[in-house]
Amino acid sequence: MPMDRPIPAFYCCYLLRSTKSPNSVYVGSTPNPKRRLDQHNGIKKGGAVRTSRNSLRPWEMTCIVTGFPSIFGEEILLIPRSVYSVTNSNVFRWAWQNPHVTLHIPPKLRIQHATSKKSSGHPKRPRLTVSSLLSNLHLLLRVSSFTRWPLAIQCFSDDVHQKWLKCCQSSPSSIPEWIKFTQTSLIQGSSPGDISTGQNLAAIIIDYREQKLHVDKGRKATVSKREKSCAICKVKLEHGQGMYMVCPGLDCVAVSHMICLSGYLLQSEDVILPTTGSCPVCKTEIRWIDIAKELSLRTRGHKEVEKLFKPKTIRRSKHDTTPSKKAENPQTPIRTLKGNDDEKLCDSDRSNITSSPRFLNSQLWIGSDTASLTSNDSEDERLSV
Repeated sequence: MPMDRPIPAFYCCYLLRSTKSPNSVYVGSTPNPKRRLDQHNGIKKGGAVRTSRNSLRPWEMTCIVTGFPSIFGEEILLIPRSVYSVTNSNVFRWAWQNPHVTLHIPPKLRIQHATSKKSSGHPKRPRLTVSSLLSNLHLLLRVSSFTRWPLAIQCFSDDVHQKWLKCCQSSPSSIPEWIKFTQTSLIQGSSPGDISTGQNLAAIIIDYREQKLHVDKGRKATVSKREKSCAICKVKLEHGQGMYMVCPGLDCVAVSHMICLSGYLLQSEDVILPTTGSCPVCKTEIRWIDIAKELSLRTRGHKEVEKLFKPKTIRRSKHDTTPSKKAENPQTPIRTLKGNDDEKLCDSDRSNITSSPRFLNSQLWIGSDTASLTSNDSEDERLSV
């Protein structure tokens, strides 16, 4: 598969729980948790067969695991091809769904075991609960296949948060410090089924807006004709000739060769993948995934960057006689809209189009040697709990 796509802005694995039958759970993955939950609850088309029964709806999204890179991300993060298969959210999801058979969990560490077989002869999956899935999630984050990944956990349910804390206390070892956990409390006055269908999931940033300042800095630093040298090896950086990594600090001018910065961050570790460290110039703490994502956007995400910096216009109503204004870059003349430009659409039309699979497939995607993951969730989730 060609490396022509940037690290995705957002992709997550999630844990659903039925509000009518709390013992019924489901594990899936998606680039858009709010839309995906609406599909599971029948509000939008799509979803999964296992979540389509009205006796189990509505479902609540209790927690998500984020931070999965794409195939290009695996290349840019200095991952050897021999371990491609363990660096995709699809593989992580399958391991989370099938902790009794996944090869990513050593047999001696396995929490759940198959006690019977299916008619096909394959091991039968033991019954999964929220507690067992959280315990297995904690275990997966500690095994060698995933422990170096820049993952993060976000919890939306108070009782699930308490169960997670119990898992952490009873576990023989802790998860890596770079795997962050955040808790979003229940909105006051909301029922358990409402918490994950409202503001919490809708507030999750699933695009590249958080990388905008960093990408802008990277573009200016790499297109400038002013002579620069690597912040580590001090060798002159040839304009447009290499994979240069830019410090995200707004006041820092550090630009480095990718291999130089990787070696600098790994000088005290016997591993091949950096996670965090300090900038060699400004000493600010940096995350490898952040600078890798900026580099992937700058070199492989030309369409995404163009959209990120595309000026927005405020559409006038039919009765408004005041001149239309730009939402940003007001000094730039307003561009004439042609054809089917998105800016020409009204809010209702925009919402219809942005919820369509064709639009979503142009925004986010995941690549894999074994399975291509796109934002079409019906294709993403071929397995269910």
